[in-house]
Amino acid sequence: MNDMSDTFLYTSPLDPRAKPLIDELIHEYDSRYGTYFNAEGAAAELNRYPPEAFAPPDGNFLLLIRDGETIGGGAFKNYDERTAEFKRIWTRSDLRRQGLARKVLVELEAQAARQGYARIYLTTGFRQPEAVGLYLNYGYTALFDTSADPEIYKSLPFEKDITHLAEPALEDAEPRLRVAGAHH
Repeated sequence: MNDMSDTFLYTSPLDPRAKPLIDELIHEYDSRYGTYFNAEGAAAELNRYPPEAFAPPDGNFLLLIRDGETIGGGAFKNYDERTAEFKRIWTRSDLRRQGLARKVLVELEAQAARQGYARIYLTTGFRQPEAVGLYLNYGYTALFDTSADPEIYKSLPFEKDITHLAEPALEDAEPRLRVAGAHH
């Protein structure tokens, strides 16, 4: 299932290799929501943020590539000083239920931590129970009542603390090294 040739590629939404992700997201959102959120459909939502929003130092855009083909991806942008907002988490429809979305999520969390974020915020739609399950099963806290009909919320927000992923700063590591050395 987890192919050894799967690689992560940090790029931009403008990269031609991102087209399968964008096209399928538009199809998926339109088939689930139609014009529920926007009269122009999913394309309007996906174009709400400029590509620069998903570029370092504040954001990033990730593709999961297998044998030269885009099979998954996701992105994040700045939400606030401590928080990255995850967007566009996707896996190719014919490859679902193989752990690819989790793989993308783990990599995005690690990259957000490397870029200095301590918290993740994301939303998913009320007609995406697979995404809700993924986030709940992977340590995200629902910022809504999970026992209520999700349609009353329309957009379902989640958060996760990722401070445990932050690499210790060099200044922090040095005193511990000195203290450990003092016991010899």
